[in-house]
Amino acid sequence: MHYDIIFTQATLVDGTGAPPRTADVAVQGERIAAVGERLPGQAEQRIDGRGLVLAPGFIDVHTHDDTNVIRTPGMLPKLSQGVTTVIVGNCGISAAPVTLTGNPPDPMNLLGQREDFRYPTLGHYIAAVNRARPAVNVAALVGHTALRQNQMDDLFRPARPAEIAAMRAQLRQALEQGALGLSSGLAYASANAAPSEEVMALVEELSAHGALYTTHLRTEFEGILEAMEEAFATGRHGRVPVVISHLKCAGAGNWGRTVQTLEALEQAARHQEVGCDCYPYAASSSTLDLKQVTADFEIFITWSEPHPELAGRPLAEIAAGWELPLLQAAERLMPAGAVYHCMAEDDVRRVLAHPLTMVGSDGLPNDPHPHPRLWGAFPRVLGHYCREQRLFSLSEAVHKMTGLSARRFGLVDRGLVRPGYFADLVLFDAERIRDGATFERPCTPAPGIELVLVNGRPCYRQGQATGERRGRFLYPKQHRGEQQ
Repeated sequence: MHYDIIFTQATLVDGTGAPPRTADVAVQGERIAAVGERLPGQAEQRIDGRGLVLAPGFIDVHTHDDTNVIRTPGMLPKLSQGVTTVIVGNCGISAAPVTLTGNPPDPMNLLGQREDFRYPTLGHYIAAVNRARPAVNVAALVGHTALRQNQMDDLFRPARPAEIAAMRAQLRQALEQGALGLSSGLAYASANAAPSEEVMALVEELSAHGALYTTHLRTEFEGILEAMEEAFATGRHGRVPVVISHLKCAGAGNWGRTVQTLEALEQAARHQEVGCDCYPYAASSSTLDLKQVTADFEIFITWSEPHPELAGRPLAEIAAGWELPLLQAAERLMPAGAVYHCMAEDDVRRVLAHPLTMVGSDGLPNDPHPHPRLWGAFPRVLGHYCREQRLFSLSEAVHKMTGLSARRFGLVDRGLVRPGYFADLVLFDAERIRDGATFERPCTPAPGIELVLVNGRPCYRQGQATGERRGRFLYPKQHRGEQQ
């Protein structure tokens, strides 16, 4: 046999959760051609894998890279940590289908400016992704808030029957064009007025397409158990799987309650298909929300429209300089973004280790001073939590970032190192990998990533992008008529 690439004698962690083993892996064209103890045959390129781990490329199930995969297709923050696929459209906000009549409402402004929203249908967005040829693959959810702003003149009330019907029609079209499902962000003011019935009406469109429902819960604070039950009830109504986005217990008064939330997740999993994603940090990041302003924990400003010079400083320090209470200082900074150090480390560990949990970065690529999860989430799982804290085995860690994610989101022939699967692969040093990004220096690549292949081609090697961009839009497994 003659192959394009053979990895020889690597420690193979194949994404299934099976124990590591020494193996050769051959790549021909875009796909994995063979996996074996010692593969015969010639190759254009032989890569010595001794002392290194070969795994499926990581799948970032929770991103806000919607417009960035087109505007900045090199996607270095993700490629440099071994991510080969991003799922966009989370938290109810998506770049498509969107038609704006003014500036994007909060939190859609996390995705870009008015001119960045130019995709009235998902089909337009897919075409733009494939023209841009990003360095990573892209799969998309449709945002509930995006649908609301398309059809409603006021986001701070429930949708009327005619508006719900119009949203359903837009969602149906997007599912037919290749969307994975629907996401919601019910905690945000632009969607919080939507009653459960509004969301339930939309999820009725999902099951016919084998799609799923993901949700940024109505609250992650005191009422989280009720918010989780709302999400599960919505899934049961639509007969669709539910993924709870970035499951956490936020707020000092809520710390420790992941024991209860994970028990609720397990109870629901006995009767319906549910899961969650989690980022490996005890701090969140989003737009600056007056409801979350408190002196109980540090709040760090990542951007401010009226005061851009204050990005990268604590809110308390800014307030002291202005001689204002925290809340008034926050009001003066808005619209703005913030990092909230609002979680307990024990809660993060508990959620991250749970068998139903996938890894997602929730990184915000347009923040001038972003949360370090944008560049560091996946190496942090492997370095800090797996190698140093021994929270789970290497096989479990990789499974949470690959095979589990691909299965949950219905990605075809992705997430495993298996013959016939696409050659999205990452070769890394398990002893050296760690998150280089910090809160002080968040845009720092991770050491230990040796090589990243996307659709069979080396796109990142030893700290540098190769210039190859082989990503494409990915359709869910139930979608017909389009080649992956």
